[in-house]
Amino acid sequence: MPVLFIGHGHPINAVLDNDFTMTLSRIGKEIDKPDAILVISAHWETVGTYISTNLNPRIIYDFGRFDDRLYQLDYHPPGAPKLAREIIDHIQSKSILGDEHMGFDHGAWTILRFLRPEADVPVLEMSLDYGRSAAYHYDLAKQLKYLRSKGVLIVCSGNIVHNLQQINWQNINATPYDWTLAFDGIVKSHLDHQNFKALTNYAQFGEIAKLAIPTNEHYLPMIYSIGMLEKNEHISHLFEGYQFGSMSMRCFRIG
Repeated sequence: MPVLFIGHGHPINAVLDNDFTMTLSRIGKEIDKPDAILVISAHWETVGTYISTNLNPRIIYDFGRFDDRLYQLDYHPPGAPKLAREIIDHIQSKSILGDEHMGFDHGAWTILRFLRPEADVPVLEMSLDYGRSAAYHYDLAKQLKYLRSKGVLIVCSGNIVHNLQQINWQNINATPYDWTLAFDGIVKSHLDHQNFKALTNYAQFGEIAKLAIPTNEHYLPMIYSIGMLEKNEHISHLFEGYQFGSMSMRCFRIG
C-alpha cells in the first residue's frame, strides 16, 4: 500500500467543495481498498507514544464552534484493536501503549471522509510523542513501514507550513506569505532529492523554519511519511496550494 502525506489545513475544508477536497476524493478512488488505515495526525499529541485500540471509535469535534455544519458531520468506521496490539508487540525498540478511548481527531476524519467516504475500512490512530526529536519519529516510522506489505494504508496528516499566529482568518484564499512559499519550496526540493536528513534537521533552515513551523506537531507527520519510503520508490506530489496565507496544503504520495 502507498503512504500518503496530506496537508489537512483548517477543519472547514470538511464542508467545502474545493480543489483540495476534490483532489482527496480522486486520490481515494485511485487507491485499492486497504485492509486497514493507520492515521498519524498532528492533533493527537501525548507524553509517550500511544495507538488507539478502540473497537468503536467516534469522531472528535476538537475545534471551536465557527461553523455549525461541521457538527452535523459524522464518520464512523470500525476500529482495529487487533492490529493495534500487533503493532505494539512488533515495535520492540520503542515503547508504544494502547489507548482504548481515543476517537478520530479532525486531522483524521476531515480527510478520511473524502479519501474513504464509505467508512468501510478499519481505522486506527497513532499519537505523536511531542517530547521527542524529529529523528526519533523518523526512526519509529521506519519500523512501521512493514504494515504497507500487510495491506495497511498509512495516512500522515499535518501541514508543512502551519503558523496560526500569522493566519489570515478572514480569507481562505489569502495570498500566501513569501516565507510560506519559500519554506514549502525548500521542503519540496528536499523531498524530490530524498534529502531526508535535511528535513529532520529543519532547525538548520533558521528563521524561515521558525516562521513556517513555530511548533512542530504539523510538520512531524511529514517526517513519518518519508521514514516509510522503500528503496527505489519516488515521491509524487498530489496537491500544491495554500490557505489563509500561512498554511501549505501540499499533499504527496509514496508508492
